[in-house]
Amino acid sequence: MTSTVRLVLCDDHVVVRAGLRALLDSAPDIEVVGEAGSGEEAAALARTLTPDVVLMDLQLGAGIDGVEATRRITEIAGGAVHVLVLTTYDTDADITRAIAAGATGYLLKAEEPDELFAAIRSAAAGRTALSAPVAHRVMERMRSPRPTLTARETDILGQLALGLSNRDIAKALFLSEATVKTHLGRIYDKLGVDSRTGAVAVAKEQRLLP
Repeated sequence: MTSTVRLVLCDDHVVVRAGLRALLDSAPDIEVVGEAGSGEEAAALARTLTPDVVLMDLQLGAGIDGVEATRRITEIAGGAVHVLVLTTYDTDADITRAIAAGATGYLLKAEEPDELFAAIRSAAAGRTALSAPVAHRVMERMRSPRPTLTARETDILGQLALGLSNRDIAKALFLSEATVKTHLGRIYDKLGVDSRTGAVAVAKEQRLLP
């Protein structure tokens, strides 16, 4: 007899959660035991309910994002709770950050229901589950390694893409201007560029921005 997968659903949009719950309720072997509207709530529910899987969105509005929530859940649960990311974002930066944080799988919201159910069952068993486009991107990256940016460098590059000055980036990220300049130098070296415009262009081309 197939065991039931106990699942916590995390998405900051109530309507999206309602739709996902209705869909998941149609699967006889998947039980939604809790819902969270924020990363903090998801981590708390993972601690108290110890579900098999947390279905996690990446962008969660105010508070911590899905990557940080994933990191907290995997640290709290010690591998007993598996996080399956379900998102619309498929950049290299998002995929890399989520997997590095401990996510068992990474799915896009365009998946068919049967594929979502299968991925949830795989995640519950501790097996990796990736959407086909995500798997293709991971394989491409392995064949042609791209520059690896740290989380802070990615944050600064994201601010750079918004057109912010060094002073504004420093204020936004609570850093000194000197620290921002140091990080920018390292980013330029890794991307093989010598200007802000060049860094943003390469980052977009290689899908390094979240």
